[in-house]
Amino acid sequence: MAAATIIHGGAVLLQEGLKMDWGVKLQDGLIAEVGPNGSLTAQDGDEVIEVRDQVILPGFINGHNHMYNVFCRGISTDAVVTEFSSFLDDYWWPYIENRITPEFAEVTARWSSVEMIDSGVTTSFDILEAPNAIPGALEREGKVLKEAGLRAILTFEACQRMSPENAELGLKENADMVRAHQDDPFVKGAMSIHTLFTCDKEYVKKARAMAKELGCKFHMHLSESVFEPNWVKEHYDDKPVRVYDELGVLDSDVLASQVVQADQEEIDILARTGASVVTMPLSNCEVGGGIAPVPDLLDAGVKVGIGTDGYINNFFEVMRGAFLIHKAFRQDPQVMGARQVYRMATDMGADALGMPNAGRIAPGMLADVITVKMLDTPTPINEKNIYDQLILYRNPADVKNVFVGGRQLKKDGVITTLDVEKAREEMRAATAEFWKFK
Repeated sequence: MAAATIIHGGAVLLQEGLKMDWGVKLQDGLIAEVGPNGSLTAQDGDEVIEVRDQVILPGFINGHNHMYNVFCRGISTDAVVTEFSSFLDDYWWPYIENRITPEFAEVTARWSSVEMIDSGVTTSFDILEAPNAIPGALEREGKVLKEAGLRAILTFEACQRMSPENAELGLKENADMVRAHQDDPFVKGAMSIHTLFTCDKEYVKKARAMAKELGCKFHMHLSESVFEPNWVKEHYDDKPVRVYDELGVLDSDVLASQVVQADQEEIDILARTGASVVTMPLSNCEVGGGIAPVPDLLDAGVKVGIGTDGYINNFFEVMRGAFLIHKAFRQDPQVMGARQVYRMATDMGADALGMPNAGRIAPGMLADVITVKMLDTPTPINEKNIYDQLILYRNPADVKNVFVGGRQLKKDGVITTLDVEKAREEMRAATAEFWKFK
């Protein structure tokens, strides 16, 4: 048995609530013990970390990311975006997706890893949308994520918009990644397609069959705006979720991202089939897609996680967005309570990704934990307000320590697994090249 790491905290946030003056013991990649600090005693060779001014939490789960999206920050193009299809046709595909190379995918993965660790994200589900970066781009990303020490499910967004050859290559990229990492505890693969308007029914069924054979997650972007429902109505005289259901696609291993423009019938189908959803509250605003019916999904019993979309990777800001946007949209201050949002960012988000051993502080769970400052707030953090204080008034700078599988990725506020300044310089150099459009 390996030496343990014992963290004496100011508090531990468990499923049942906040436990003051508690800590955790990490050993062999798992949480070995949770209890009062005095009960967690060290043996020879164990490391003891004293963080009595901090609360110990499970690491956050970023359920939907595009690491290459860093390139979009501050980008200036000649594109004039008028609605969602224009966003794709006139901006996203020609200026971003189609220009990502394997080298660019690797550079952006490294900087995104910095941002995830800083924000207390320990696991992410990332979708690479880069038809000219395959084959091999997922493996290059995976190498970076392993260097950073993060957990990740990496997948390529396969579709038919480029060519039949590229469509098949996308499916193969995913299958190769899944097979190569079946026994990898940190980086895994999944099967992903884009949408019904870039994938015909036979292609969807083929991708779905491959996912079942491989035993992996099956992912799609679903109704990010009114464009896909309108397209499906025009071409299939139906609704997107109904089409997927009739194709036999939906099941408990399905992860649907966005789900902004879905009606109650579609929500009920997602609930009946056991499919999970990930919501991106801030990026949905950026593209003008709308406000997802997350409260209705939750009421129906759908597991819903939270993702950044690679748009704003400050995970606290994304949680704030989920907490606030639905209150304004529904004109109801009781909608989307802070504890509900926190669960979407932790245990429910982990369940949505098919990781029931993550997102929780309990013996036997993965040793993916973070510590967040709790004694410097102008008003006290306590058992009654912990979720509001975390989501509304904490930020990445307050995340002082990050552990994944017991390995420390951030120590006393400093990332230990990556050279942050080197990654920043590398990112700026790559951006200067990427922004040369002519």
